[in-house]
Amino acid sequence: MTWDSLRAAEHFVMRSARLVDRYRFEHLFRNGSVEPARSALAAYRNIDGGYGNGLDPDLRGHASQPTATAIALSHLDESGHIPLDLGHGVCRHLATLTNPDGGLPPVHGSVRHTEAAPRWRQLDDFSSDLALTASITGYLYKHHVTHPWRDSATAYCWKRINTLHWTEPRQAIGVCTFLQNVPDRRRAAAALDRLRPMIRASIGTHPAFETRQRVHTVLDLATRPDHIARPLFTDAEIERNLDFFEKAQRDDGGWDSLAPHWGAAATLEHEGMRTIHCMSVLYAYGRVGGLLPRPRSDR
Repeated sequence: MTWDSLRAAEHFVMRSARLVDRYRFEHLFRNGSVEPARSALAAYRNIDGGYGNGLDPDLRGHASQPTATAIALSHLDESGHIPLDLGHGVCRHLATLTNPDGGLPPVHGSVRHTEAAPRWRQLDDFSSDLALTASITGYLYKHHVTHPWRDSATAYCWKRINTLHWTEPRQAIGVCTFLQNVPDRRRAAAALDRLRPMIRASIGTHPAFETRQRVHTVLDLATRPDHIARPLFTDAEIERNLDFFEKAQRDDGGWDSLAPHWGAAATLEHEGMRTIHCMSVLYAYGRVGGLLPRPRSDR
């Protein structure tokens, strides 16, 4: 990545992204303090312990939604830690939304009565979602948040993972977050080995820039060299996808969102989040080189 492309990404984020994402960029790539990003994220939290208020750009309403809570945990993870009291509050909230099988729906029924993407407002299936439940549970394990909800969600995740015969990119990402962090390492390794052909079949290893595909790629799963899914792909596949990420940067400095367009504000917010994701991946794999200072350690 060149200095000019880095500056273009920064200008795009400062021009188009939300405050929380501007502060995330400042912390991750400009040696900024983590506290402004955490403070901005706190504004999306509700009194029930969950997150809403448009943290997911496709869910514009105030109500806490499991999908938004998963985004919040991923942001807290990148900033260094999930405080135990906050994690316990999240678990207590999620326990009120959990289905009888121990899994979470991506949203609950209140989404029909607020501003949201059509795919959410028209949803009539609120069954448990493995991708979401596994992702949240994985983050809780990573940051040592213990709670009965986490344990019941773990049982749900293992049961579903053991019976998978097919997967898709979003589910693979959530499952790998779980497998990366769950304490039973032998069981996690065995599960990943069984899922290897399914994951490879679901992830695009040959992205086509010419068609500007909005599809998940290898690097949306194996986001870092030490990611549990990195050994599933060859060095050549990783390098090809890094090249794709670099070339996919637009002239305005941003990256296209993977989310379908339904509203101008949501698209811009998704693009801000996607730009930070792509920058983070390029940084983790050494494509940014010495252009950036190391993130601060005041966590």
